[in-house]
Amino acid sequence: MTATELVGALGVDTRITVLLAALTFLWALALGVWKYHQMATRPEHHAHPYVDIAHRAALMYSFATVLLAVLVELSAWPTAVNLVAVLVVVGFFLAAIASYVVHGMLEDTDNQLAHPVRGTHAFMWALIVGEIGGTAVLTAGFVAAWLG
Repeated sequence: MTATELVGALGVDTRITVLLAALTFLWALALGVWKYHQMATRPEHHAHPYVDIAHRAALMYSFATVLLAVLVELSAWPTAVNLVAVLVVVGFFLAAIASYVVHGMLEDTDNQLAHPVRGTHAFMWALIVGEIGGTAVLTAGFVAAWLG
């Protein structure tokens, strides 16, 4: 089977999720360059805490998205359900990374929760519900397929 045939055999929801994982990983690698640059050029040889956090989070989220792709592909749920669930989870992953990048660029804090801007706690609760809820939907889809 060729790579084209293999990819074509995957559901569109899985293909989108794998693409998101790859793009997030590329973003993580680029953030690693930024982190390295700060470590190499700053007198204390440390990157800003949120540059470091953005890099690490992007790496972890990229691999978490690969796990989500497996759950999507093996889910008993319809494509639309899987796609909505995974896009909610990955959307929050990407939003979190973006917020870390902003704090790293602004160098405005080393703890965004110490003096949160308006809406931070609401966003965090939405993130918690979205990430756990979306992953629970995909996990239930996998279990439903497993149990037949």
